[in-house]
Amino acid sequence: MMESTDPSNPEKPLTQALTILEDKTHPCFASPDADIILGAKERTLFRVHSYTLKTTSGWFRSLFSLPQRPSTSPSATSGFTSASTSGFTSTSFSAEVIHLDEDAHTLESLLRMICGLPVHAPTSYDAIDALLFAAEKYDMPGPISLLRILVLTPPLLDQPLRLYAAASRFGWDPEARQASAQTLTLNIHAPEHRATLRKLDTDAVLALFELHRARREGLRHRLDEHPFVGSTVVAFCPRCRRQIDHHTWRELKYKVILEMDTRPLGDTVVGVGLLEWPEARACWEAKCPNGECACVLYDKTETLRLIRECVDGLPKTTGDI
Repeated sequence: MMESTDPSNPEKPLTQALTILEDKTHPCFASPDADIILGAKERTLFRVHSYTLKTTSGWFRSLFSLPQRPSTSPSATSGFTSASTSGFTSTSFSAEVIHLDEDAHTLESLLRMICGLPVHAPTSYDAIDALLFAAEKYDMPGPISLLRILVLTPPLLDQPLRLYAAASRFGWDPEARQASAQTLTLNIHAPEHRATLRKLDTDAVLALFELHRARREGLRHRLDEHPFVGSTVVAFCPRCRRQIDHHTWRELKYKVILEMDTRPLGDTVVGVGLLEWPEARACWEAKCPNGECACVLYDKTETLRLIRECVDGLPKTTGDI
């Protein structure tokens, strides 16, 4: 049932409308002299100066340059009428209501960045991705440059694949190289990383795969070269010259390559791996099968040193490939 209008108080509809508007307006964006009202999808409203939007957003600058339809209501100053045009609504009390697709948290964070208010640093890449998407959509270079700094702060640094995805998309080459180096602790072929990898373009995915493969294959080839024992070399005991089989070294080398495939950084190889793996212990304990000789076949200290040098010389970022 429609409420009857009180003829003794013609301003009552406007007062009610303004009260509803104030109830939904974000307290940090409630300036009464702001001429634009932005609406989040949860119907939270943000009052912002059009000058701020025009100077910080190419999208809003283009929007406000469009011809606006004048209000057709003769009583525009005494009622809450609206006319939709070009995707936004012109209200009767000299403010524009623009309904946006972003949620209130994302819109608040974005507006804080362009309005010079204290910024609450995002703590998840879901928030970062939402802000980057909105900043890109509204052509806001300021927030994008600020987010570029924030992605290099904890706890976001603990998610190198998400950082690599964002950096690759926006052409942040130094950040992308840093992120690619941090991904060397990950097995990027594991199922839990597929969702993130799908967000990358083809070139970015191939560059990352190439880095991980280059480290594994680089070490594999190096371990087949002098002074390491090659896979086809017929070897003899350095003391008694009896022919020996380097099966313990081959097993250790195979273990090293498998480890590099799952953790290309190589820290687990040159650290605990070459000291405590069963394959490593068997290799360092291997002796000449001639019982009268029993010469130790491998120099543990020198082998560890050479492998560390090999790992240190491998490509470290996508920029090194």
